[in-house]
Amino acid sequence: MTGRWLRDAAGGLPATYWYLWAGLLINRLGAFAVLFLSLYLTEARDASPARAGLVVGMYGVGGVAGTLLGGVLTDRWGRRRTLLAAHAAAAAVLVALAVSTHLGVIAALVALLGLAHSMPGPAFVAAIIDVTPADRRSRAFNLQFWAFNLGMAGASLLAGLLAEQSFLALFLVDAAATALTTAIIAWKVPETRPAHADARAAGSMLTPLRDGVFLVFVLLTFVQALLNMQNSTILPLAMAADGLGASAYGLVVAVTGALIVAGQLFVPRLIDGRDKARVLALSMAVFALGYAALAGADALWAYLLCAVVWTLGAMIAAPPNAEINSELAPALLRGRYQAVFYLVWPAAGFVAPALGGVSLQHLGGAHWLLVGLAGAAAAAGQLWAGPARARRVAATAERTGTMVR
Repeated sequence: MTGRWLRDAAGGLPATYWYLWAGLLINRLGAFAVLFLSLYLTEARDASPARAGLVVGMYGVGGVAGTLLGGVLTDRWGRRRTLLAAHAAAAAVLVALAVSTHLGVIAALVALLGLAHSMPGPAFVAAIIDVTPADRRSRAFNLQFWAFNLGMAGASLLAGLLAEQSFLALFLVDAAATALTTAIIAWKVPETRPAHADARAAGSMLTPLRDGVFLVFVLLTFVQALLNMQNSTILPLAMAADGLGASAYGLVVAVTGALIVAGQLFVPRLIDGRDKARVLALSMAVFALGYAALAGADALWAYLLCAVVWTLGAMIAAPPNAEINSELAPALLRGRYQAVFYLVWPAAGFVAPALGGVSLQHLGGAHWLLVGLAGAAAAAGQLWAGPARARRVAATAERTGTMVR
């Protein structure tokens, strides 16, 4: 029984995928610095909260540039070289941050760190698509999502322990984990870009922006990202208004992380063989229910229950979201398509708190009904857009001779 479950969850994936997966997990486990960057600035560098916020914001600015640059380099330069350059640069920047004291220098280094941390995203996903058979990609992306969350959960725990001892150690251990990921990629991950690929002849950065089917998918994913960002931006404010402190919010975050770590490996058996548009519509409906229910939440148990509901939606959405993204991207432009897709997260990271704060202030609990309505609209949108995506994928499969589930 256990053996069959393991085969269903993780079987049939090539060795290169597992080295990529291991690098991602190690990198996430060591991703300490960003989590405690604002605390480091205020406690160790005597920055005011306003200046600390400005410096931390530079990470997002660098992240947008890094995502676009990573997409172009992934197609033109190759997956392996992009991954190696980005991780080596991130390790060097982290060491520089550990010894820098001037706030202006730190701000510049934080922007560079955001760039270096965002560059590998398109290359990681493009490499996974390159080496994984189409009928195993759902499992591959499910395991990627699981590793990311497992690593972040471990990083949150380890970072707290390290920060109490030394901020210097925080940066240096992060740099060491990044360097270890670089070594794994250099040792075991070959170049996976299709042979004789000429991405310049296949199109430019504007190509995905002219792809209507892809852009509709990106827009629907942006709505999902807006809902996701409620957790880290608006939820703590709502809980504080109900008299619940930081420890209560920390418990909600811990429960959602534990649920993903414990349950994500069971998701493939639930969704394999099912229409991806319907799975995504279901996930968005579950998202909508979880957030809309917050309109009546005023106690910790209610917040925890709502968190369980919307986390189930996130777990169901992760594999088909990534799989559809991989199916819509032409082989020679996978990096650029991934870059445009990944931009929804920094964009949502700006829009969610900017609009959500105003909405919560003026609407109170009704803000969550509005969020739920957005989720319901996205669920309907997935059902509406699904047939066009399916026709596009089927036509691509027929042209290239590949099999689509």
